[in-house]
Amino acid sequence: MNRRALLTSFAGVAVAGILTPELAQAVGQWSQAAASGIDWRLAFADLDADVAPAPMRLIAGRPPADLAGSLFRNGPGKFRRAGGSVDHWFDGDGLMRAFRIADGKARLAARFIDTPKRRADQAANAVVTQGFGTADRPGATASSSDDANAANISVMPVGGELWALWEAGSPTAIDPTDLSTKGMRTLRPDLAHMPFLAHPRAEPDGDIWSLGVAGRQAIVWRLGRDGALKSADVIALPRASYVHDFTATPRHLILILQPWIEGPSGDTYADRFSWRPADGTIILVLDKNDLSTRRVFEVPALFAFHYGAAWEEPDGTLRFDACASDNPDFATLGAREVLKGVFTPRASATLRLVSLSPGGAARIEPVGVVAEFPRADSRLAGSPRRYSVHATSDGGTPLFHGLATYDWKGARSDAFDFGPTHLMEEAVFVPRPGGAAELDGWLLAPSVNLTAKATELHVFDARRVAAGPLATWRADVALPVSLHGAFVSA
Repeated sequence: MNRRALLTSFAGVAVAGILTPELAQAVGQWSQAAASGIDWRLAFADLDADVAPAPMRLIAGRPPADLAGSLFRNGPGKFRRAGGSVDHWFDGDGLMRAFRIADGKARLAARFIDTPKRRADQAANAVVTQGFGTADRPGATASSSDDANAANISVMPVGGELWALWEAGSPTAIDPTDLSTKGMRTLRPDLAHMPFLAHPRAEPDGDIWSLGVAGRQAIVWRLGRDGALKSADVIALPRASYVHDFTATPRHLILILQPWIEGPSGDTYADRFSWRPADGTIILVLDKNDLSTRRVFEVPALFAFHYGAAWEEPDGTLRFDACASDNPDFATLGAREVLKGVFTPRASATLRLVSLSPGGAARIEPVGVVAEFPRADSRLAGSPRRYSVHATSDGGTPLFHGLATYDWKGARSDAFDFGPTHLMEEAVFVPRPGGAAELDGWLLAPSVNLTAKATELHVFDARRVAAGPLATWRADVALPVSLHGAFVSA
């Protein structure tokens, strides 16, 4: 029995005489999960085929009568093949999900994104294509970043399509009606295969800003509402940091260059980076109208995947929220371990407010709340706001089992905790028709119910999260936990 087969065996296999410490830990956790009836591995299990559209059952509450539209979500959905599997959660095949809501009813469908990477791995019956934390293997045929593009991180509605986004390659266009793959979107012929981050920022007028980062250079993309390219400019960066997200105001782009710094070599993309906390974090502020005009701020070392939408105060102070931790251990270790059934509690990301003053001072205010996947009322993008929305947890399970809002003015959290029987996904804010006040609307958040072995979709009143879901639908299938989503109103 090879090591991978051993890792995926049931805890009851009699292998005590040959267990490594890592395997011993995994078997112990699996046994504990089985005894309690809770097995979080379900959220990282393979989906082997598309899921045809099917109704979800309303199991609790009453859906808002005027909630209608589609919640699209993206994330890795298949990790293991007979001849070899991915080594990192971020490297699974992209799976687009659609939760469609109308007349108080919900339906769920899911379809794998037809990428060159998925086709190559299917043909080899093994994961041979490199990824974030998976190295090339014999049989790899990738000749460009788009050949390795898993299209598995986020989704952005644009120009009547859905764009499935990775971070090191082109957007992949998806048909929103049936989730079929339409192909890569090359934004300009001479810019084929260039990186395009998974977290673009949209302005109130519909313009879309994104980045593509490669070492100490970045391409700044500006697109129209329809996805047409308006400009693409290359800028120099002070360092070659790992950049998964950035933030923006109506006048500025804000890049956070953390001290996870790229070196010349490594077996995988992630392996090329080293954590250098003594170097601190550089925050680079660019003028959208003149990218050569920049300000640089320095703050202590932090690691973050995600930032909330930034805003500018009347006195010129820039603010944004960050879900930050003290190191990249989840990226380097935790996201590998969960695919092996191993969970090691680590320091969680917590919510922090970053303030950049016109005089050059920078301040980070931690609030002591475990947080990830920061979202806000999208109608206020770039404007001063009071609330952040985020997933939360007590750190006792992988990922998250709660949902919360944080009131920056009142300095208080409003949270609902499902407990360890659920693994929560990112919540998306949906405005109430006719509403205007901040967070006047709903939060839509899926979870994997580990006891029921099913995916659920929850609707919360965004202003009363602690009261629990207004309504919950349950599917007849458990999909792997997803990463990011977007809502399109009916």
